[in-house]
Amino acid sequence: MAFSKTHPALARALAVRDYTEATPVQAAVLAEDTAGRDLLVSAQTGSGKTVAFGLAIAAELIGEADALGTAGDPLALVVAPTRELALQVERELAWLWEPAGARITACVGGMDPRAERRRLAMGCHIVVGTPGRLRDHIERHGLELSGIRAVVLDEADEMLDMGFREDLEFILQATPAERRTLMFSATLPKGIVQLAQNYQRDARRIAVAGATRAHADIEHRAVRVAPKEIEAAVVNLLRFHDAPAAIVFANTREAVRHLQATLQERGFAAVALSGELGQHERNLALQALRDGRARVCVATDVAARGIDLPNLDLVVHAELPHDREVFQHRSGRTGRAGRKGVSCLLVPPRSRRRAERLLMDAGIRPAWGAPPSADEIRALDRNRLAADPMITGGIAEEDADFAKLLLETRTPEEIAGALVRLWRARLPAAEDVVDPIESERRERRERPERTERRDDETVAGVWFRCDVGRDRNADPRWLLPMLCRRGGIDRADVGTIRIFDRETRFEVRADVAAHFAANARRPDEEEIVIVPAESLPEAPANERRGRGPRPDGPPRPHRGKGGPGHRGRRERGQG
Repeated sequence: MAFSKTHPALARALAVRDYTEATPVQAAVLAEDTAGRDLLVSAQTGSGKTVAFGLAIAAELIGEADALGTAGDPLALVVAPTRELALQVERELAWLWEPAGARITACVGGMDPRAERRRLAMGCHIVVGTPGRLRDHIERHGLELSGIRAVVLDEADEMLDMGFREDLEFILQATPAERRTLMFSATLPKGIVQLAQNYQRDARRIAVAGATRAHADIEHRAVRVAPKEIEAAVVNLLRFHDAPAAIVFANTREAVRHLQATLQERGFAAVALSGELGQHERNLALQALRDGRARVCVATDVAARGIDLPNLDLVVHAELPHDREVFQHRSGRTGRAGRKGVSCLLVPPRSRRRAERLLMDAGIRPAWGAPPSADEIRALDRNRLAADPMITGGIAEEDADFAKLLLETRTPEEIAGALVRLWRARLPAAEDVVDPIESERRERRERPERTERRDDETVAGVWFRCDVGRDRNADPRWLLPMLCRRGGIDRADVGTIRIFDRETRFEVRADVAAHFAANARRPDEEEIVIVPAESLPEAPANERRGRGPRPDGPPRPHRGKGGPGHRGRRERGQG
C-alpha cells in the first residue's frame, strides 16, 4: 500500500525520506474503516508505528487546511515509557510534520522542567513526554490539555509494567472526553484491555500480522565461547561483521564500564549507556552513534529501552539475558522497519542449558557456531581493503602530484605496503579465540590413555563430599558425570562413591585432587557444594565401588527438591 490518501504536507515529508510503501502496521492504521476511530493496536517496536500514528492523527490536527495554524495550546499528546523513546518519537514526528508547520515539544524526566514550561508557554501543536513528567506539568498548570484532540499511548504494556498506570489514568482523565485515543502495545494483557475499556470509545482492535512473533529480519546466532574469552569474542564479532553501528549488552553497570574500557583500549569508538549516566551524557552518547563518531554502544537493558539507532545491524549479548522478554527486547534493536540485522548470543559451556531454554522459550532456532577466528577476520580485511573507496575511487586532481612524486621516489611495492600499514593501523587487532568444543575434543585426544580397572578395584586418593544424598535422589549415574565436569577430571580419576542420607562422599585420585578441588570451588548453576571431607563414615549397604558407569547408560531423572537431575550429565556442544 502506498501513502495515497496522506495529507499533502505529510506526503511531501515522506517523499523526502523515500517512503513509498506502507508497513503492515501503517497500512492497518490508515485503512478507510479506521478513520476517526479509537484504536487498540498490537505491534512490535521497529514496525514503523511512530509514522503510523503520526499520519493517523493528521485529520484531527490539520483537517482540510494546507498547514497548521499558529501554535498555542497543544492539539495532540503522545505518551511514551522512557525518555529515550519519547525523544526518539519527537525526532520522528519533527521531520514528518515539518512541512505542515508543526511545533513539537518534549517533556521528559532528566531535563530541565523550567525550560520545558517556557517552551509550553510559547505554544506548540504536539507534546511528547513520559508519564511522570507530563503529570507534573499538568499538576503545576504548565500543560493545558483543554484543546487536545488526539492522545497516543506508545508501548502501553511497557508503561503498565513500569508502574505508570496511575499516571496514565490521571493524564487521560485530564484530557477532553471527545478526544481520539490510540493505544499501541506489543502485547494485549488484561491491564491494557481494561485501560482501553475505561478510556476508549468503541475501539477498533488491530493485530498486525507477525506482531506476536520474533522479528523476521533478524538472523540469530548462538556463539560458543570459552569463559575467559568473552571479551575477545566480542572484539572478533565486531570486527567480523563490521557493522555501521552495533550494540553490546551487559547485565550490570560495572560490566558496561569494564567492557567499554576494554573496547576503547582495543581501538573501537565505543560509548556507554547505563542507569548511572545523566540525561545529558546519554544524549551525547546517542548523538555520537547517530553521526558516526562512535560505532559501538555498550549498554544495560534499562538504559537501552526505546533506543532506535540508524544502521544498527548487529546486537551482541555479551551476557545472557535474564528472560525471554529481555532477550527479544535486546535483539529487537536491530532488524527494524525492513532492515536486516544479526543478533549474537555468547554462550559459555556452563550456560549452555540455560541458553537453550531461553532460545526455546523465545521460539528461536539459532545457528550455533564458534566465534570468528583471527584468520577469518584477516581474510575479510584483505577483501575489504580491495573494495575500499580509498582504492576504487580513483585519484583526485589535487592528489595526482603527490602520487606522481611517490612513484618517482618509491617502488609500487613500497607504496602498496605503506598503504596496507596505514589501512590496518586504523583497525582493532583480531583476537585469538578457541571453540570450546574443539578444545575439549583436542584435550581428549591428547590425554594419555589410562589402564582400565576392574569394577571391584578402588582408587587410593583424597576424599571429598557434596551436599546431595538420598533425600535428593543422588545416584552415581548422574553424580559421576557431574563431578567430572565440575572438577575437570576423568571418570577414571573417581574411585569409591558412597551415598548417605544428606550427603555423598567420593574418592578422587591423589595426583589430581588439588586440580579437582580448585575447579569444584567455582560457582555452578546446579548450586551443589563440593568440599574436602575430613573423615569417612561407615559405608552403607548400597555403597558403589570402583569406576563409574559406562557413558551409554541413561541417567535417572531427578524428582527430589533442588537436585540437578538430568542436568548432571556432561554438557555436549551442538553446532
